[in-house]
Amino acid sequence: MDQDRIKSFKEALSASPDNEYLKVILIQELIKEAQYDEAISMLITLISKDETNWKYKLWLGKCYLEKGDVSIASVILEELLQQYSEEAEVWVLQAKLYLKEDDLVKASKAYQHAKSLNEQVSDKALEEAVKMPQHGEAVSDKSFGEEIEETILSSGKEGKVTFEHVGGMEKEKEEIRVKIIHPLKHGDLYAAYGKKIGGGILLYGPPGCGKTHLARATAGEINANFLSVGLNDILDMYIGNSERNLHRYFEEARAMAPCVLFFDEVDALGASRSDLKTSAGRNLINQFLSELDGVQTNNDGVLILGATNAPWHLDAAFRRPGRFDRIIFVSPPDAAAREDILKVSLTGKPVGDIDYGKIAKKTDNYSGADIAALIDLAVEDKIREAMKSGVPDPLSTKDLLSQLKQVKPSTKEWFVTARNYALYANESGIYDDILQYLKIKK
Repeated sequence: MDQDRIKSFKEALSASPDNEYLKVILIQELIKEAQYDEAISMLITLISKDETNWKYKLWLGKCYLEKGDVSIASVILEELLQQYSEEAEVWVLQAKLYLKEDDLVKASKAYQHAKSLNEQVSDKALEEAVKMPQHGEAVSDKSFGEEIEETILSSGKEGKVTFEHVGGMEKEKEEIRVKIIHPLKHGDLYAAYGKKIGGGILLYGPPGCGKTHLARATAGEINANFLSVGLNDILDMYIGNSERNLHRYFEEARAMAPCVLFFDEVDALGASRSDLKTSAGRNLINQFLSELDGVQTNNDGVLILGATNAPWHLDAAFRRPGRFDRIIFVSPPDAAAREDILKVSLTGKPVGDIDYGKIAKKTDNYSGADIAALIDLAVEDKIREAMKSGVPDPLSTKDLLSQLKQVKPSTKEWFVTARNYALYANESGIYDDILQYLKIKK
């Protein structure tokens, strides 16, 4: 019966080849009958004429996913999530993709997120495969992205990030081993010398070079809990609330010890007090210093990591012993690390014969974020080509290298500022690593 319907729609379309309404109905019928190749061909033609129609792209992703072409479906979904993340149907398809990859946790959370955007969306196959919250059951007020991040960080071996997942950065890893990992693994030895387990490390360097990733890997390396704290988690418009928020996070970390407490953009929370005009800002810094010192509490087992792009804006009191007394320069990834970043970033994407070494050599001074941007642009170009030709070709070395004209290394601008501080405001020598990286003799 359905084949007869498809035949009749094809006959009607042959009489009116420009009728988009008939094309849409025929595509839907083809998808129902699992005739995906024909549906894909028609969808690509439609999208080439109207690239703004997200539903056509959604159907295209669904066809590839049902065919088993997960890599191509992932690329299409990546674009849809960037532009149409408020559409519930996009998240339903994302849930199906997770289900195809046998990740029931993420599939469940993606489907819950879809339902939160639109209660009317429904997919029986998904509901049978994943556990949905019962009516009236409390649902976390955290965003889907935050819940997924926490799931990955706490889901055991598959989701745990360790130093094995961090390309390069050997010097930085060794510093962290000495300060954090060895004390935890050899606690009795350190205790014999009266050395406490804990303390603070400040990671600084150009943006996008893996400071946050390194912090997460540290937590994974020691099998510790990981608390990530951002500006929005602390700052509050009402007097005294910011200090209370900060204290609450330190208390949570102490209760979860061993725990890595990570502060991103720590310079915004601990700016130099001489630069602050309000007492509220100075009170927050004093609270921060008090928490680091553990004056009224015990920070044993709490490992504090801070990340900043501008260490010169951090109050000098934070660098005293017992606080952020180890300062580690996180430089742009070297050639070997860039090669690793490329391999990880291209995982799950349709790729041909990629010369990773050649691309790594051409991306000197590029941050990990720059490399990700390079890949995103190359993927977008391949999608546009596929829309026109009807054939989704894999990414090649040439495709990636062709984007070098558009994506320039973002770290160069940072080094212009850093160089001045390293040369003229470096009496204690804390920025000597910058001079060494730039090969400047002071």
